[in-house]
Amino acid sequence: MSTLHPFTDRTAKRLWIIFIAILAATLAGGLFVHLHGLGGIEESFGFPAWYGFLACVVLVGVSRLIGFILKRPDNYYDG
Repeated sequence: MSTLHPFTDRTAKRLWIIFIAILAATLAGGLFVHLHGLGGIEESFGFPAWYGFLACVVLVGVSRLIGFILKRPDNYYDG
């Protein structure tokens, strides 16, 4: 049985390149498609990209805050 891990540095680099290419293609597509939003900000260039990034940052921050509030001391289960 092999102990070789399937996720190597080469695989990680390929995934980063693929994700960046998809992001670039999505942003480039936004130049050719007119977005119809309810307000003015939804029609701005790259709105889905920066809104998604901002939502991700907020979710990580909220989860870290919840983790800080709910965490137990290191010696909680020691008796």
